[in-house]
Amino acid sequence: MSGGGRHIVSVKMDEIPDLRKKLPKKLGTLLQDIAHLIHENGGHSLLVGGSVRDLILGQAPHELDMEVRGFKTDHLAQLLLPKYAAEQVGKSFGVLKLKGFPVEIALPRTEVKNGTGHKGFSIEVDPNLPFEQAAHRRDYTINAIGLNPLTGEILDPFNGQQDLREKILRHVSPAFSEDPLRVLRGMQFIARFHLKPSPETISLCQSISMEELPPERIFDEWKKLFLKGIDITAGLNFLKDTKWLKHFPELDDLVGCKQDPEWHPEGDVWIHTLHCLDAFARERVGIEWEDLVVGLAVLCHDLGKPSTTKIGEDGRIRSPKHEPRGEEPTRSFLSRLTNQNDLIEQVVPLVRRHLSPRTFYNDQASDGAVRRLAGKVGRIDRLVRVAAADIAGRPPRKDEFPEGPWLLQRAEELHVKDSEPKPIILGRHLIEQGLSPSPNFGLILDKCFEAQLDGKFNDTKNGIDYLKNLLFPI
Repeated sequence: MSGGGRHIVSVKMDEIPDLRKKLPKKLGTLLQDIAHLIHENGGHSLLVGGSVRDLILGQAPHELDMEVRGFKTDHLAQLLLPKYAAEQVGKSFGVLKLKGFPVEIALPRTEVKNGTGHKGFSIEVDPNLPFEQAAHRRDYTINAIGLNPLTGEILDPFNGQQDLREKILRHVSPAFSEDPLRVLRGMQFIARFHLKPSPETISLCQSISMEELPPERIFDEWKKLFLKGIDITAGLNFLKDTKWLKHFPELDDLVGCKQDPEWHPEGDVWIHTLHCLDAFARERVGIEWEDLVVGLAVLCHDLGKPSTTKIGEDGRIRSPKHEPRGEEPTRSFLSRLTNQNDLIEQVVPLVRRHLSPRTFYNDQASDGAVRRLAGKVGRIDRLVRVAAADIAGRPPRKDEFPEGPWLLQRAEELHVKDSEPKPIILGRHLIEQGLSPSPNFGLILDKCFEAQLDGKFNDTKNGIDYLKNLLFPI
């Protein structure tokens, strides 16, 4: 039985257009070439997993996931040579990656749970394992569909096509629970494809512990949420419904954290954060690093509210200093997801100063203040994106955001829109003036940089004039 308790159809030919015609030309040619090569040598190949799912959804895959029967791993690798050099992934996994081509080929395999975590499996490659049995160990029905590259026949033993049409995320079998990473995969699938989890899948996920999943695997799923998610609210609410937010306590604390209804009619901080993330998703720029930094900053921007929110004597709800207080939970949350310190260090300043655009606009901040802000957050354009998502995350309010364009224009004029100001006067300039390196170098350079930020000079020539006057006042 499938996760939803439905009867399994062994092999199914569905009445839909030939999916092979939906492949980009180069990928289609590549798939046919490999499939013919395998067929001519007595084997059998299928396109499987996300490649088939995306084709059914009308989305062109960027890579091919294939499953090949009839060969052992070494034999298959030799067969592919000399046209396709292949390297084996993992140890005894029966998975080959073609060098220089976006193709991964797996042999059917059986898996027996014998330990904890994502890698706690005993794996045995079985070149003749029927597709239905191999697919039985896949995560969701939408990923358990096979496509014969040579005939166009679709193998759909768990009715994954129907679930795609009905926008349902459903686990394949009870074996789903043996790999906890699948819960996080469900989070990003729901956000990417507008899916609704089946009640049975939610119930099963509630019984699964995160165990000792490697942080890098966890982070991969969060990255897909931020870079590809459309309905991020639905994805994160899946974590809430499956009780997996407890594994991310900084986020769990947002649930039920009250906000002033005048400024936040949408509800608590959790609901606000979800609206902000959906607003972010609508305005991605398509540069992976930039979208990842900003997306994480939007997720974390109000993590300081649970520890600072209070109800005043006037009955108003306020969260004073929640910006700087958000640094600690942001670092705590991100450090468990990734060891990319450069990523963390670029997210944290955006959390600490996400209200600055409005403050600067209201105060009509000076050039020096804008330059200093750029030095603190790294990129003004990122900060404006975070603040814009924050403003947009308060429905039904539709507040204007004049501070965004204003600050971007100021930053553009000051050449700090997408970079922090760099010191013009350096140590070598001090040496050129006859000074020997000493502890005073730092003090002099700091004074020159502060003067630069205040607009007292903006090029090397005037900077040296300022330095000379500082060192040898007339």
